Amino acid sequence: MAVNGGYLIIMDGSKRSDIKPGTRVSIVLKKDQRTGRLTEGVVKDLLTKSSSHTHGIKVRLESGEVGRVKTIYNKDL
Repeated sequence: MAVNGGYLIIMDGSKRSDIKPGTRVSIVLKKDQRTGRLTEGVVKDLLTKSSSHTHGIKVRLESGEVGRVKTIYNKDL
């Protein structure tokens, strides 16, 4: 974990309990899996039903983009 710009950064997006609608996250889109390019946004829906996933919880952002969570930004310090 690290603090950046008032956000607590949790690097592990593999636990569903750490993510809820409205959470700011960085995800890897399917098309960016080879490069690992991250897309930042706010979670609209959680798509992974299990409590954890080794490659990250799959979410839909408010922008409509779908990917697996790699970084969670938590404003609650």
